[in-house]
Amino acid sequence: MGGCCCKERYKEDIDFTSEPNLSHFDLQNLIGQGVFGKVRIVRHKKTGRRFALKYVNKSICIKQKAINNIITERKILEHIHHSLITNLHYAFQDNDTLFFVLDPILGGDLRFHLKQHQSFPECQVRHYVACIALSLNYLHSKHIAHRDIKPENILLDQQNYAYLSDFNIAFQFSPQQPLVWSRSGTVAYMAPDVLSKRGYSTSVDWWSLGIVAFELLFGTLLVKSPHQRLGCHGFEKFKSHPWFKGLDWDKLEKKQLPSPCLLDEGDQRVNDELVEDRLVYSTKRISFPSDNSMPVTEEARGRLQLEQEFLNYVHPTLNKQPSFYDVCLSLINNGKR
Repeated sequence: MGGCCCKERYKEDIDFTSEPNLSHFDLQNLIGQGVFGKVRIVRHKKTGRRFALKYVNKSICIKQKAINNIITERKILEHIHHSLITNLHYAFQDNDTLFFVLDPILGGDLRFHLKQHQSFPECQVRHYVACIALSLNYLHSKHIAHRDIKPENILLDQQNYAYLSDFNIAFQFSPQQPLVWSRSGTVAYMAPDVLSKRGYSTSVDWWSLGIVAFELLFGTLLVKSPHQRLGCHGFEKFKSHPWFKGLDWDKLEKKQLPSPCLLDEGDQRVNDELVEDRLVYSTKRISFPSDNSMPVTEEARGRLQLEQEFLNYVHPTLNKQPSFYDVCLSLINNGKR
């Protein structure tokens, strides 16, 4: 019986000393499907070890302009290994498909479980968040930002540990590029720095994890969509939010509404270092030539532009009010009478 099974197992003439390829694996049940391809459980024919095989259709990848993302994911996965990350074990390709052979995390993703349970007890959420925090700490130590932390990319194993997966928009920073400006990720979980393209680093992952934690606890996003963010429908809608119930906006704008809390005297002190800072002295403005000749240096051109465009200004209401000098002069003149 054992010989028969062995014969069945190796009925193909497979060269396991060659580069890895699809013939080295038995394909088993499908466990996931994405934009570029599918994820299937496979068993290595020689070792019997099970893996998750993620395969990406080349044509779709090219049409979606995702070549750089896939290559980046492949390179990053090669250089990371952590107990709470879906680690890469093999990578290969054929004419039509790219293959990633990864750790088999078979408990489903958090999005699936969230749909089943609506929310989770705080102790359970704390466990999941701690798991992902560990994996993020590891990635950040390698200067890698995941950039797409969301329930779909957090997988559970059969012991209920949470694993970070899907690195196709991850980014590795370097001394030459300490920041990135591209807007990448899933909008509802994006940090403000990503949305505004102000330049960001690995810290944006912590914002996303906070959003995930809130969603797991309460079964809803802090922000369900870009069109439901507080403030996106204008100021009137913003003011009507229940959080501001009872607030007199007019008095607040006129600064007639006392603050609900006042700073301690210590908080109002000016920093001693700022007090002792150098004073600013007035300097004589330099006259520029009245002809049309342009300054030669960049600094000179900038100064000329400031001279021409940074004009003196007095608010109109100040012109209607008597100055302190005028008041004093009037009192003196009245005294002379």
